[in-house]
Formats: sequence, C-alpha cells, structure tokens
Amino acid sequence: MVHINQFRNREKKFSDFQILALPGGFSYGDDVASGKILAVELMSFFKEELMRFIDKKGYVYGVCNGFQTLVRTGLLPFNTLGNMQVTLTHNDSGHFECRWVRIKSEPSKAEYLNDLPIMDAPVNHGEGKFFADKKTLGKLEKEKLIVFRYVDNTGKSTMTYPDNPNGALEAIAGITDNTGRILGLMPHPEKFVDMTQHPNWRRETFDKPHGLQFYERIVDFVKES
Repeated sequence: MVHINQFRNREKKFSDFQILALPGGFSYGDDVASGKILAVELMSFFKEELMRFIDKKGYVYGVCNGFQTLVRTGLLPFNTLGNMQVTLTHNDSGHFECRWVRIKSEPSKAEYLNDLPIMDAPVNHGEGKFFADKKTLGKLEKEKLIVFRYVDNTGKSTMTYPDNPNGALEAIAGITDNTGRILGLMPHPEKFVDMTQHPNWRRETFDKPHGLQFYERIVDFVKES
C-alpha cells in the first residue's frame, strides 16, 4: 500500500510498479462528488507520470471509489485524461446500498476476464449509477468496453432493483478502455477472496472464491504481458 503523498514527496514513483490499484472507500470524504478530488489530484500532480505508466503497459484498476476516480479523470472509458465522457451518479434508490449482488462478465477488450463465472460480490456505494448519453453507450457496446453487468437470478442482465442496485444504464457494473489495461467496476471482488466472507458460505459450494479468481486473472494477464 502506498499513500498518495508518498508519490507527491517522490518517496515512490509509478514506474516502481506494474499495477496501480485505486481502492474503494471515500477519498477526501467524497467532497464535491465521489472520487472528484482524488481525480483532480491525479491530473494536477501526476498527469505526465501516469501517462508514461500507461504507455509502458502499466495496468490501472479501480474499484468503487477507485472506479469513480478513473471515470472522473477521463481515463475510463476512452483514455481521454482530463475529458470526462461518462459518470457514476446517485443511486436511483436514493440511499446508500450495502449488500451482495451478482455480476456477469461478457466478451470485452479485457479478454482475460471473458469466461469468468457469474460472480457474487458486495456493493457499498451511494453514487454507483453508471450514466452516459445514447451515443456513448452505443460506442461502449460497439467497441466492447463493457466488462460486467448486473444480473438477476437467471443470469440475465437487469435494470430491475434490487438486482441492479443503483439503476445503472444497460446494467453496467464495470468497464475497460480499448486496451483492456484500464479497468473499473463498482462491486467489490476483494471482499470475496476467502470462502468464509460469503454470507452463505456454510450452505453454498464454490470451486474458488469469485473475487480470488478475478484477481488471479488480472495478475496472470499482467505477468504474461
């Protein structure tokens, strides 16, 4: 774990690493908007270093607040740093959502995640609704940048609450950029890397915790590339 001030003080640099993972939580108390101040800080102090990291095939991952940050920098979905193309806004329910949902991967530019099983993962957010205009949504579909969608018990993508916890358009739970090397999603796979983290761990059988499978795919992809 590296605090952002360690980057600002030059104690650490992006080139020391292969993966930049922006975690969930409430960076700067989600002042102004969720992830906004951290996004401004990344663009103000680390723009050139961040672009060099990406150009040299560094992998960038954001979950929940980290996803909100990547969207607000413009890195997702079209890698247009400083130009925000989509947003994550207030849940349709009007309140904070804190429970487990199901998400399904689909063929995308993040090919290393294409055949994952339907994943159980918790959500913990108040601003998780993915929103974009029709033209942008069409571009996301055409360029295969949608990685995860919220699904119901039958495995079909859904706009219906509570399976879709926030009203995300097209049931979008996670997206990537055109390279597949920048990835963001709202649900938290890191909260299901041990079997006992699942609320029904005594009743259900899993070959492997879904979140663990997810992160193993990312690490293997980075190693191979």
